[in-house]
Amino acid sequence: MIRPAVTADAPALGAFLARHPNSSMFLRSNLATAGIGNLDHPHGTFFLVQMKQDEIMGTFGVTNEGYAMCQAPEAGPAEWQAFARGVAGRRISGITGSDEQVLQAIDALALPADLFSLNHAEPLYRLELAQLDPPQVTLRAPETLDIDLLMQWFLAYMQDTGLGGGADMASKAIERAVNAIKGDLTRLLIVEGKPVAMTAFNARFEDIVQIGGVYTPPEKRSRGYGRQVVAAHLAEARQDGVKTAILFSNNDAASKAYESIGFQRVGSYRVAVLKEPVTIGS
Repeated sequence: MIRPAVTADAPALGAFLARHPNSSMFLRSNLATAGIGNLDHPHGTFFLVQMKQDEIMGTFGVTNEGYAMCQAPEAGPAEWQAFARGVAGRRISGITGSDEQVLQAIDALALPADLFSLNHAEPLYRLELAQLDPPQVTLRAPETLDIDLLMQWFLAYMQDTGLGGGADMASKAIERAVNAIKGDLTRLLIVEGKPVAMTAFNARFEDIVQIGGVYTPPEKRSRGYGRQVVAAHLAEARQDGVKTAILFSNNDAASKAYESIGFQRVGSYRVAVLKEPVTIGS
């Protein structure tokens, strides 16, 4: 049976997701931050749950911003069709999750390939921070004076990764730059007094973080800055009690850098972004 989750499901849903930590970071972080069905938070998520008697066996979530996430390893075609019916009428901007599950979700939602600006599987990595050997570098949080640089970097990052698109890409870069300064999830690597690379956490749950937004401008690449900024940020997080880091890698060069830090591949994670939001069932 597939049904909408209610607030009382939060403990059981959290326990289910804890059994699949590597590919559930967005779901776990959103659940902890905004709960179930919160309409006032951008990461507020409408959760559907797959039930077997009284036990949660899978979930499919859609945020208020239209991003869908899945964790339903035992779902078959009938369950995926039921998930699709459950989100009918909702706008979807993209889908993420384990590779095979996202492909099944896309098929159930009847989303043809030409609707996507990005739809590919990326290697999924995990690192236990006890194994981390931190570099001796200078790291700092972004400041107001970095706003123009951050706007340029986030715009270039979205263009490089395919995670942005449309006429509002510039406004998204501005929004991300502002949020990076206001929040405490982004760090800049400083060399000779100037920022040369950045990294961020795009999800956190208890003692696990997920890395995202790693960027080095083209003229600064092949100097190890991406590896250094990630390792230094994780060393800082380790001092704050974080024990594990998760990430999915966009390209081979990045994968080699992460592997040099000690990350080990644990699976494949699919990122599928639509060119324009689609209302399911319309």
